[in-house]
Amino acid sequence: MRKPLVMGNWKLNGSKEMAKTLVAGLKQNLADVKNCDVAIAPPVMYLDFVREQLSGSAINLGAQNVDTAVSGAYTGDISAQMLKEMGTKYIIIGHSERRTYHKESDSFIAKKFAVLKENGLIPVLCIGETEAENEANQTEAVCARQIDAVLETLGAAAFKDAVIAYEPIWAIGTGKSATPAQAQAVHKFIRDHIAKKDAEIAKQVIIQYGGSVNDSNAAELFTQPDIDGALVGGASLKADAFAVIVKAAAKAKS
Repeated sequence: MRKPLVMGNWKLNGSKEMAKTLVAGLKQNLADVKNCDVAIAPPVMYLDFVREQLSGSAINLGAQNVDTAVSGAYTGDISAQMLKEMGTKYIIIGHSERRTYHKESDSFIAKKFAVLKENGLIPVLCIGETEAENEANQTEAVCARQIDAVLETLGAAAFKDAVIAYEPIWAIGTGKSATPAQAQAVHKFIRDHIAKKDAEIAKQVIIQYGGSVNDSNAAELFTQPDIDGALVGGASLKADAFAVIVKAAAKAKS
């Protein structure tokens, strides 16, 4: 049985004081949680500080981005080896904000996926469609294209011990979440799409839902058979709310 993963993406938010308070709250609220993996991804500036704060807990450290280069003349970039040295485990790639604001292509994101796998880190591959694409019934085509960038260059085996986060762009930060039935349909499509290449890999891959997940809608989402946790944005900045989401995932999949 797949163990769900709930991961908090802090995005461009936080300070040392905020991180210290938030992590302390998470450690207290999640001390007894089993049956669910948990990770938080603070801004890169705070990775080492947050790692120290997480000491003694089962909460994993994540990061929000990585570069394709390992070293060299790449001003401002961060390598997979550096992230690994900082103690990170999960790395978010392909987030719609990176695709949109930084013009990151499917092929570039696939290269990030490859460099993470090569360095023993777990990619959290974000995929999802815009509102216009959703209304034009292009959801499956968009998700397939974004997954195929990895499948066609690295093969289905690359998704072993990897994570996919389905995040409909129209639901991110808007307060409009997909219904559990809508999300389940897309998650099943994603799993079936990978199964065409390798059924065993498809069976074990973690597929999170993201997009306005909060402490009110999480439990119902997690009842769906192909939703394996969540990639959480705004609600991950509140210890109580994030803890409710984690506990809902643990309960649903126990």
